Amino acid sequence: MLCQRCQQRPATVHFTQVIGGEKTEYHLCDQCAQEKGDLFSKAAQAFSFSNLNSFPFNQLLSGLLNMESSPGFASPTLTQQRCDHCGMPYSQFTKTGRFGCAHCYDSFAARLEPMLRRIQSNTTHTGKVPVRAGGQVKVKKELQRLRRELQQAVSLEQFEHAARLRDEIRRLEQQLDQ
Repeated sequence: MLCQRCQQRPATVHFTQVIGGEKTEYHLCDQCAQEKGDLFSKAAQAFSFSNLNSFPFNQLLSGLLNMESSPGFASPTLTQQRCDHCGMPYSQFTKTGRFGCAHCYDSFAARLEPMLRRIQSNTTHTGKVPVRAGGQVKVKKELQRLRRELQQAVSLEQFEHAARLRDEIRRLEQQLDQ
């Protein structure tokens, strides 16, 4: 796509501006974006590939995850919470976007789980199953899920549901043996 202004150089800066519900798109080359004005030149400098290494991803992450500034979320105990192992405060994680050690995940679990649910709708990684091994892997995962559900049904004394789960587990185990 060529620059909308000079029609000579490729457009490398793309802006979408919404004012009063009206959307306007700009596709400019770096030079025209800098000549066009302050807004375009600042954005072109911030997002140019030459500045990609200095892009503050940790600030982006902390901006997305930082809930202290949201009303109703500020809690002194969570804000001042520290990792039991390395002593890193949660506030440092929100600034840097990095944990101090592997134990930080456990120490800040109460704070991380709601954020992960907002971002990716689940807190556990299930991964993908390879196509060539998919059949057996899927059956094994289903067996694991059913066994957990069976244990829960037995502990809650839901014996009829547990019997149905037991029968389903047996059917899947026979399927694996074939």
